[in-house]
Amino acid sequence: MPEMGKHLRFRTSSLTRGIIAVSTGGAALALPVIGATGAFAAPAQPVAVEKAATSTAVSGKAIAAEKSTPVTYSVIIGDSLSKIAREHSVNGGWKALYDDNRKAVGANPDLIHAGLKLTIGAKAADKAGTADKAESKASGSADRAEQSADRADRSDRTDTALAAQGAPAAAPAAAPAAEPAAYTDDLDGWIKESLAVMAEHGIPGSYDGIHRNIMRESSGNPMAINNWDSNAAAGIPSKGLLQVIDPTFQAYHVPGTSTDSYDPVANITAACNYAADRYGSIDNVFGAY
Repeated sequence: MPEMGKHLRFRTSSLTRGIIAVSTGGAALALPVIGATGAFAAPAQPVAVEKAATSTAVSGKAIAAEKSTPVTYSVIIGDSLSKIAREHSVNGGWKALYDDNRKAVGANPDLIHAGLKLTIGAKAADKAGTADKAESKASGSADRAEQSADRADRSDRTDTALAAQGAPAAAPAAAPAAEPAAYTDDLDGWIKESLAVMAEHGIPGSYDGIHRNIMRESSGNPMAINNWDSNAAAGIPSKGLLQVIDPTFQAYHVPGTSTDSYDPVANITAACNYAADRYGSIDNVFGAY
C-alpha cells in the first residue's frame, strides 16, 4: 500500500536549468527552474531581452580577447565577477576586476546585472604605461650618465695623449703684473731707486754709505758741479750728487739708467759701480775718491 505524506524534493545547482513536471489534472507543465547562489547576475529583463543581451555579450567577449588593451564587457545572465575574471585571465582575479569597476558595480560586488558594462584591463594598461614611462626615464638617465662618462673618458685620453707626445701643459693663468715701485722725487727716493737698480746688477752698497758720501760731495744737490779743481782745469769737471767726471760716468754707466750724468739715479748707480770696482763698495769710501 503506498505510503502517504512523503514528497520528493528536487535539488538544483547554481545556474542549472531543469524541467519539473507538475501534474494539474493530467496535463504536464514544463517550468524552467533557475537556482542562483553566489555573485551571479540576476535576471532583470524578459527572455527576448536576454537573447539580445547574450548576443551583445558574445560580441563583448570577442573584443576582450585582445588583452593588451582595455575592453568593455557586457554582463550576461549567469555571470559573476569571479567567472568573468577567470574567463578573461584578469590579473588579480575578481577583486582586481571589482576595483577597476567599483563605480559601475556599486558597493556590493555580488550584485551585478545583465547588460552592465565592465572595463577589463584598464588598470593593467595604466600600470603598463607607467612602467614604460619609468623604463624610458631610467633609460634616458642611463644614456645621459653614459654620455657624461664617455666625454670624461675622451678628455682623459686626450690629456694623456698630449702628455705622451710631449705637448706643453696648459699654461697657468698669468698673475697680474706687479705695479712698479713708486719712489719719491727727492734724495730719499733717488737713493732707494738706485739701490733697487744696484741689486739687479749685483752692485754692493747701503743706504747709509750712499747718503753719507752724497752729503759730503754735493750736499744733496743733483745739479752740483765743481769748476775749480784739477778735473775742471782739465775740462772734465765733477758733476751731480756724487761728483762723477764724464769719463768715469761713461765707463761705469749702468744699463737701464739715464745717460745724463746729472740724472740723480744714473749718477748714484754709476758712482757706486765705480766705487765697488776700486774700493769694494761705496760703504768703504770716506773721502775724495
